[in-house]
Formats: sequence, structure tokens, C-alpha cells
Amino acid sequence: MSRLKDQYKNEIVDAMMKKFGYKNIMQVPKLDKIVVNMGVGEAKENAKVLESAVKDMETITGQKAILTKAKKSVANFKIREGMAIGCKTTLRGEKMYEFLDRLVNLALPRVRDFRGVNPNSFDGRGNYSLGIKEQIIFPEIEYDKVDKVRGMDIIFVTTAKTDEEARELLTMFNMPFEK
Repeated sequence: MSRLKDQYKNEIVDAMMKKFGYKNIMQVPKLDKIVVNMGVGEAKENAKVLESAVKDMETITGQKAILTKAKKSVANFKIREGMAIGCKTTLRGEKMYEFLDRLVNLALPRVRDFRGVNPNSFDGRGNYSLGIKEQIIFPEIEYDKVDKVRGMDIIFVTTAKTDEEARELLTMFNMPFEK
């Protein structure tokens, strides 16, 4: 079992129950899933670009990525309905905690001029979104084999009802919020 999951079971649940005054242990918010999404705009001209993006995503998350397809045709963007234009992965359980650990302790400190992540990126329902500009901050990606620097969105879905509860939960997982 991962270190973060043990920490959640022991320390985080106790601290959250004290801070928010929960009566039952089941009221304590927990991390439900982490969705990693990579939109690849150039995929409409070159299918190879999408393949390398999928390979990078699978290397980073340790799980098979699925292709995302366009819902509508947009003539201005030269996109037809059903075209593959990105990829995503949904992490749950062990892999989710392992990915969170690597993101917080290895990847985020490698970002240039890093001062912390934006504390205002909550959606009002206890979910947090984080954008990363380059995939090379992850130690699994070999810099020499990267064909193009791509960004990705990472969404943390929690069972928290409010942003305050979710912020506290992610802070206890050592998420480095800006001061």
C-alpha cells in the first residue's frame, strides 16, 4: 500500500474530523480519482503526433490512455466529428496515490520559476484543476526522446462538498499552493 494512502487513513482523517467537526468518519472527504487529459491540436494533420502523446501519457501515468474524439465538427479549426484530437487517463486507487506522490514530490518542484500551484482553481464543488505546460517535468520522460513539448490538464476529483474542504484535503497531501 502506498505511503500517501496510509497517511490518509491515519493522520488526514483525524485532522479533518477535528477541523471541520465531522461526526462520522464517512463524512471526511477523500480523493476519488485523478483525470489526466492531453489535448493534441496538431493531431488533425499528423496522426503520429497523437501516438507519441499517448506514449508519453502512458509512461507518465503507468496506465493505458484512451483517445478522445471531437464531439462536433468545427470548420474554422478543420476538425470533423469523431476525429481523434487528444487522450486521457483516469487514475483510481493505488495508481492514483502513486501518481499524486510523484506529481507533488518529484514533478512540480522541477517546474521553472515554481512558486506553488494556483489556489483559486477549484470549481465550487470540491474539485481541483491544474495545468502543466510541459510533460518533461516528469522524471519518467527522457528529454532526448521528446519530439515536442506538450502540456496536460490534471483534475483532482474529491468527495468534498466545498472548495475549503477540498483545499484542506489537498494541502494535507502536500500540494504546494501559492501563498
